[in-house]
Amino acid sequence: MAVAKNLKTRDHATANVIIDFKKLEVVKCTMGGVAVPKDFDRIVEYYMEHYESTITRLFNENGYDVEYRKKDAETQPPEANPS
Repeated sequence: MAVAKNLKTRDHATANVIIDFKKLEVVKCTMGGVAVPKDFDRIVEYYMEHYESTITRLFNENGYDVEYRKKDAETQPPEANPS
């Protein structure tokens, strides 16, 4: 993963995923040479799981507040009370 303020022509040619955090949009998304739907929320959610601090920083640097809860915390049932 690389982060750049300004994209170059070679970035468009070599990158599989390009996300614009100023406009909150996916510029490019291919996986294995196949175009994938440019669903911003879904793609950012995927990258949040692996690069949370970087993604949070990118949102903050572009003037957005982000609150992220991992899916595991949302989907796990509450613990049983042993008493």
